[in-house]
Amino acid sequence: MADESGDPQQQSGAAQQSGAPQQSGAPLGEQQARDEQVVRKQRRAVFRVPAASLLTVPILLFGVTPIAFSAPGLQLLYLIPVAVVLWVVRVRTTATAEGLTVRTLTSSRSMRWDELSGLSITEKAAIRAVLTDGTPVPLPYVRLHHVPVLSLLSDGRIPDPSGALTSEAASADENSTNDAGADDTGRAVTAGDDTAGRPAATS
Repeated sequence: MADESGDPQQQSGAAQQSGAPQQSGAPLGEQQARDEQVVRKQRRAVFRVPAASLLTVPILLFGVTPIAFSAPGLQLLYLIPVAVVLWVVRVRTTATAEGLTVRTLTSSRSMRWDELSGLSITEKAAIRAVLTDGTPVPLPYVRLHHVPVLSLLSDGRIPDPSGALTSEAASADENSTNDAGADDTGRAVTAGDDTAGRPAATS
């Protein structure tokens, strides 16, 4: 589930959202929050070109046909829409709780999280996985703002440099502590009322 921006998308149940396409004009923080909600529910993120891109294939065929029959050998132009279909259907990066699966036009490779030593960023802001032996493996359609999603799926084995997940966890812990304190206070008051058996007398 990668779109051209590499946003993760859902594979089952709900409509595509993380690996679905990023809505134009949507703040990056809001998009990242939606991606993380999808990941928490599905425990899976797929980064790929959206399937809607296949709608361009008929347009390509319409444009190529007049040229393809204008001279011998130009029929090879039909390979262009075929290549587009193969690219959209096949090329992707899939992240699960077990690890990463990378599919290109000609190959497929799976890596467990414990086989990775980390991630690296290319000059074009693309993300590559780095194996423990130092071998880099390109991750199609994965970008820097998707790293928190990978960190979430890997249970922290991939560090989150943005600190988004750490801040979220700290906030959740604080809310949990506050709720626990309120519950304890409520129970203390209830116990006091039960012990007294009746409201306290007023003077």
